[in-house]
Amino acid sequence: MSSLTPATIMMVDDHPLLRKGLTQLIELEDELQVIGEASNGQDAVAMAVELEPDLITLDLNMQGMDGLQTLKSLRDQGVEARIIMLTVSDNDEDVVEAIRLGADGYLLKDMEPEDIIQKLKQAALGKMVMSPQLAEILVTALRRPQRQTNRALASLTSRELDILKLIAKGMSNKLIARELDISDGTVKVHVKHLLKKLDLRSRVEAAVWMVNQQAKIDD
Repeated sequence: MSSLTPATIMMVDDHPLLRKGLTQLIELEDELQVIGEASNGQDAVAMAVELEPDLITLDLNMQGMDGLQTLKSLRDQGVEARIIMLTVSDNDEDVVEAIRLGADGYLLKDMEPEDIIQKLKQAALGKMVMSPQLAEILVTALRRPQRQTNRALASLTSRELDILKLIAKGMSNKLIARELDISDGTVKVHVKHLLKKLDLRSRVEAAVWMVNQQAKIDD
């Protein structure tokens, strides 16, 4: 494997010490090569577009744009690198949301360094990688919502469902209002209600959630 071109890695983390330590470990590996480091989300997006790394490690808790916002922005910008969350957070919602937003893995920083490197090698080969204790969280979370999802969808009015579908297409309130021939204010009220019914925090979550449901329906 060492005769192959190494997989290029970009690291995004606001702790210089962690970036330095991980870089030193990666430099010992023929299969991996660090080509860039960023300490915040904005820099990370610009750098990823420019460098086109094979793999990105992404911290969750950063000043400014957090890891989930950065992840969404990277995918919105068409970045195709495999993105691995590398964080201290084992919060169920963070794990599930990261995967829904397009992460290819979720690793905890308290793993043994050798294990992190091994997981990054697997990720470079196209595998989904998870810290062992998180795999169960993900499976449980993905199993559990289906009944709740059906109930949540059934609780929406036909107008709320129409608006949700348009949100999933990336349309703004103004465009939705024009499409449905109603006022901006009416759209805002409907959006507020549907977010509450679905227990979602934002339009972005609603869009991701709806796209996810449509994919299940299409399957």
